[in-house]
Amino acid sequence: MNGGLLVAGTTSDAGKSVVTAGICRWLVRQGVKVAPFKAQNMSLNSFVTREGAEIGRAQAMQAQACRIEPTALMNPVLLKPGGEQSSQVVLLGRPVGELSARGYHGGRQQKLLGTVLDCLAELRGTYDAVICEGAGSPAEINLRRTDIVNMGIARGARLPVLVVGDIDRGGVFASFFGTVALLSPEDQELVAGFLVNKFRGDVSLLEPGLDMLRDLTGRRTYGVLPFRHGLGIDEEDGLRVSLRGTVRESAVTPPVGEDVLRVAVCAIPLMSNFTDVDALAAEPGVVVRFVDRPEELADADLVVIPGTRGTVRALEWLRERGLADAVVRRAAEGRPTLGICGGFQILGEHIEDEVESRAGAVPGLGVLPVRVRFAREKTLTRPAGEALGEPVEGYEIHHGVAEVTGGEGFLDGCRVGQSWGTHWHGSLESDGFRRAFLREVAAAAGRRFVPAPDTSFAALREEQLDRLGDLIEQHADTDALWRLIESGAPQGLPFIAPGAPA
Repeated sequence: MNGGLLVAGTTSDAGKSVVTAGICRWLVRQGVKVAPFKAQNMSLNSFVTREGAEIGRAQAMQAQACRIEPTALMNPVLLKPGGEQSSQVVLLGRPVGELSARGYHGGRQQKLLGTVLDCLAELRGTYDAVICEGAGSPAEINLRRTDIVNMGIARGARLPVLVVGDIDRGGVFASFFGTVALLSPEDQELVAGFLVNKFRGDVSLLEPGLDMLRDLTGRRTYGVLPFRHGLGIDEEDGLRVSLRGTVRESAVTPPVGEDVLRVAVCAIPLMSNFTDVDALAAEPGVVVRFVDRPEELADADLVVIPGTRGTVRALEWLRERGLADAVVRRAAEGRPTLGICGGFQILGEHIEDEVESRAGAVPGLGVLPVRVRFAREKTLTRPAGEALGEPVEGYEIHHGVAEVTGGEGFLDGCRVGQSWGTHWHGSLESDGFRRAFLREVAAAAGRRFVPAPDTSFAALREEQLDRLGDLIEQHADTDALWRLIESGAPQGLPFIAPGAPA
């Protein structure tokens, strides 16, 4: 078997990432050797592979669904936004420069088509099936000429295309029809059908619409997935969603101790790898929320300043909103604060940045005895060690090089009192370390909070991935899906007018 499939979407956030992961987990449970692939990803949430390559976290999560190690082949092009107009381009796991959107779509993107097709071909030569994820919508007609992630890759590799639509948003039938009708005849030949995502209610009420959609397009619907809470794992892009007031989905299990622990995460600009706090939210009795006002820190037992692609910009934002003063006051009062990566740099005394913001010398918050200099070479590592008497693993993605001049050692960073800083992402996923850290936080905050003795973040993630596989197995036509992956798009699919503009 040398199968493949492209999971496209009617919109961003239609559910492509989780559907791709669900199909991967369903296939691997059938004994299929499967891998994920996304030609080009735009995301501030990234991950470091064993070989030291940076890829999107969504592809790392999908690799876990396949029960394989992620590699750079699975996400050859990663764009990391540095603002509204430009992004860092990461090619095969390594940064190769900054480009404006016009510069990228004006020629650079199309030159990468050969590279991404080579990566896909290598994966297809190794695995029985490769499940590819698209980006945005394949019907973005303004970008079709240079597309390498939707119909460009489908045409180049002759992949059948399954279009996912989020019915919870409304307008899913118009979106399905319009997506096909705005594609060229050559592209339409590969669009095999549709998958409805996030349906609430009685499926029999939807069936007349699905029948009419098939009559109109000549294409079937491969499944209707019901709405399920808690499946939005490892989101791709922190720019598209306003996180103010958002509460990460915490475990419903009541706290083990008498108190809950309240965690406030500063929703700084260009926030990256905010998935770091998922492991905290998985703990019974830990309540995690994102905040953007100083008064929202008042009742927090722990404040987290997460990573960012714009350390100096995030520091300015904290100062403008009064959050910086609130964090400094917390430090003086001995109240717990954790800075991760860019947040660690912000807590330091001095930042010298001629790379990311080109702002030069900038004073930090002065909470930790750290001086940071931005290097052009990016640090990409998978460190492991011990902290608080427990083994801990993580990954590092940063240009800032920290010189720690005092305090007590903490991972690669330091702590002073109850102010902690490290470049390590993912450290809180180490269960023993997380529990030890939360015990320290609870004691400093005066809370009678007790970490659950048996919470396994890895096991919870596996449960989520199995739930995604269950959704596909129980609510998709898996026989038809298998034929699609194995044999490609059905022959003779009709053309839907008007097609793509000339």
